[in-house]
Amino acid sequence: MNSIKLIAAGLAASASLIAFNAKADGSLNLICSADVVICEQMQGDFQKETGISVNMVRLSSGETYAKIRAEARNPKTDIWWGGTGDPHLQAAAENLTEEYKSPMLGELQAWAVKQAESAGYKTVGIYAGALGWGYNTEIFASKGWKEPKCWADLLDPALKGEIQMANPNSSGTAYTALASLVQIMGEDEAYGYMEKLNANISQYTKSGSAPVKAAARGETGLGIVFMHDAVSQTAEGFPVKSVAPCEGTGYEIGSMSMVKGAKNVENAKKWYDWALSAPVQSRMKDAKSFQLPSNKSADIPKEAPRFEDIKLIDYDFKTYGEPERRKALLERWDREIGAKAN
Repeated sequence: MNSIKLIAAGLAASASLIAFNAKADGSLNLICSADVVICEQMQGDFQKETGISVNMVRLSSGETYAKIRAEARNPKTDIWWGGTGDPHLQAAAENLTEEYKSPMLGELQAWAVKQAESAGYKTVGIYAGALGWGYNTEIFASKGWKEPKCWADLLDPALKGEIQMANPNSSGTAYTALASLVQIMGEDEAYGYMEKLNANISQYTKSGSAPVKAAARGETGLGIVFMHDAVSQTAEGFPVKSVAPCEGTGYEIGSMSMVKGAKNVENAKKWYDWALSAPVQSRMKDAKSFQLPSNKSADIPKEAPRFEDIKLIDYDFKTYGEPERRKALLERWDREIGAKAN
């Protein structure tokens, strides 16, 4: 019995060692910060095309940044795909991600390359999308409410308890909203606006796309989200209309980063190059992801909200992606808004 136990223990130890030191040509540990449908589609496509097994976890961009930071001494993740660029830039500034100049850079839009350059090539733009909201047209019609076309319209007392947005601590979408309002209005005015808006907020969700999904299901009237997330609900057949605010709005450059100290570096590079290719980005629309792709040759979904049709601000990605600026804005939000949340 003792010898059998020793053999079993040895086998278990060997299995554990093999699992920990997985061959570089065999696996990839991925965190995906986009909608779960596109995450799963890309996971399946990459596995099929390369034979590399992808261990994928779906987390919001804020959660991913926190996880990578906490695991910096012993990284469990190889590649981080998707989610707003600000936390990717913060991770780059804190040396949590690895410089990589992909041979695909020459195929990308200027905004995607600029994102890479600003981070010392520790991240890169993979898609872009403007911030706005989506509202349930049936609910608004039944209540006799006017279409909210501007940020100011969201303060209408009739909308009390009818708006959802995410928490900017966990969601890159909501942090983009926070940083956009600060740039549009000035910091003090923006926090004054959000304090008034708080009276109409029913819930601060963890995920950035959750508010408009709740609106689609009729659980709330309106969700503050990236416009492509609202368009996705419309494409699913829900009575959702997307709006770009009249005063102007910010936008995201969805990004991708390779984690510093990644165990499967070569496979991470394979994913990186693959995910920047035109055929892969053209497939995003099949998962009802309607962002603007970063590869200049990728198909742009006909449903995608076009930047030329939206009043965009000159969003300062560098300033609002800096760790100290981000920390200060979030701490003020916690004090003045989060602490008074319904």
